[in-house]
Amino acid sequence: MPPDEKFATAAPAAQVERAAAALRANGYLVHVVDTVAEARALVTGLVPRDESVFTTSSETLRLSGIAADLDESGEFFSVRAKAGELGDDLLARVRLGATPDVVVGSVHAVTEEGHLVVASASGSQFAPYASGAGKAIWVVGAQKVVPDLATALQRLRSYSLPREHQRLREFGSSSFIGKILIMEREALPDRGTVVLVHEAIGF
Repeated sequence: MPPDEKFATAAPAAQVERAAAALRANGYLVHVVDTVAEARALVTGLVPRDESVFTTSSETLRLSGIAADLDESGEFFSVRAKAGELGDDLLARVRLGATPDVVVGSVHAVTEEGHLVVASASGSQFAPYASGAGKAIWVVGAQKVVPDLATALQRLRSYSLPREHQRLREFGSSSFIGKILIMEREALPDRGTVVLVHEAIGF
């Protein structure tokens, strides 16, 4: 099934602001920036140099350059860089990423009600997203802002999953939705930060 391209267009500024206001009411810190470049500079400024940081698998992080900044620059204590020392021990790598000081990633949808929604085949990023990391930072393009939870779930299945299929086809693989995480509120003050970008990035 081809991706439903209606979910590829950046939401208008007013809709992004409604989502930002709802996220703040739900206990998240929120930054709204105009460009991907601004988001990249912001995130590298938010992540401490002396604490462990785990970057989840994310096209948003890859395309923005944030993943390279955090994992390859040598300026940060990258969990991914350390995981490379574990060889083929997949379970050990998953456990290493479960409880970093900081997790940086993205989600597949943000609702105007202030919900963050993310799908995964394995669910490996869910532990640090939900509670394992001391702090979580999500970078989200404006095309992921949707009115409500029903639309968010529709976006996962009709756009994000087909786009992931297209990406993995280049490597002779495919994907599926194994688990879905819905984050409605953040209980701990200052734990969760959402960076909303007016530009579209990722899927």
